[in-house]
Amino acid sequence: MNYIGSKLKLSSWIKEEVEKVVSPDLSDKIFCDIFAGTGIIGRTFKPHVKKVISNDLEDYSFVLNKNYIVNSTCMEDKERYIKELDALPLCENGFIYQNYCMGSGSERQYFSDENGKKIDTIRLKIGIWYKIKKIDDSMYYFLLASLLESADKVANTASVYGAYLKHLKKSAQKKLVLESAHFGLSQGLHEVHKEDSNELIKKIKGDILYLDPPYNQRQYGANYHLLNTIALYDEFVPNGKTGMREYNRSAYCKKQEVHKSFEDLIKNANFKYIFLSYNNEGIMSEDDVKNIMSKYGKYDLKTKEYQRFKADKTENRNHKANLTYEYLHILQKGSAYLIS
Repeated sequence: MNYIGSKLKLSSWIKEEVEKVVSPDLSDKIFCDIFAGTGIIGRTFKPHVKKVISNDLEDYSFVLNKNYIVNSTCMEDKERYIKELDALPLCENGFIYQNYCMGSGSERQYFSDENGKKIDTIRLKIGIWYKIKKIDDSMYYFLLASLLESADKVANTASVYGAYLKHLKKSAQKKLVLESAHFGLSQGLHEVHKEDSNELIKKIKGDILYLDPPYNQRQYGANYHLLNTIALYDEFVPNGKTGMREYNRSAYCKKQEVHKSFEDLIKNANFKYIFLSYNNEGIMSEDDVKNIMSKYGKYDLKTKEYQRFKADKTENRNHKANLTYEYLHILQKGSAYLIS
């Protein structure tokens, strides 16, 4: 997925820096990705650690990570289910078509009419199969993750769902094809949560804590509200021109709250090694982060130059990517601040 703040391009570098600080062999370590998003960093470490703990408040993230992190063994029937779902006759009155496609009279155009109907058709069938126990949790989240990613490829947006485009762009005119969301096999018993990070941190412990919180005022619940709606497929009245639903508002997006929330997270973290990814354009300055983390142990900083997020590679050609810096703040927490 084309995702704001994705660490796909930085994942190898982050892994290298973690191994330099902790150990080249992480096989006995518990790794926590507590602002998981699409789960790129958790997926990167999954084959190399004893256990991954993944967390994010957003429902689409929960679905993606239940597949990518928790699913770890072969599912022989998964391609058969994918083909069956992809070939279903389209329903006409589903929630996505009625509220987010132009042909229904909604005046919103997040998807073409055909693709909106297909999303409804597939989502309804997955729900029915799960309800009658034709599929288990593993298959349910695999199929849902497959639908989310396949739908995202044909969305009529500039990559985020805060607004739709006036006319269907080329990729949105293509027919949705349900494709498998692949996941890595592993021996670990991993877990995924959907909680406020500052609350979850009080309940878990491990070795390596990776932090990738929002760094500016953009709220992920607003930017990806339609993916949450597909994940939940619940009944509500879409709000306003963009059809927004109620969404989580993170303290990490608020200048007046972020410093306290961040320090509380660091203070309560029962992890020896803490790594924070943060952009040089973030609400907190480099010194802000350093001053907070240094209170709790040995602090270090690594930087990496890379290309910033581009909203849409084809439709917004004037939005050229500029180079920016990713900061990786590193804390080896003092034993006095850890609970044995």
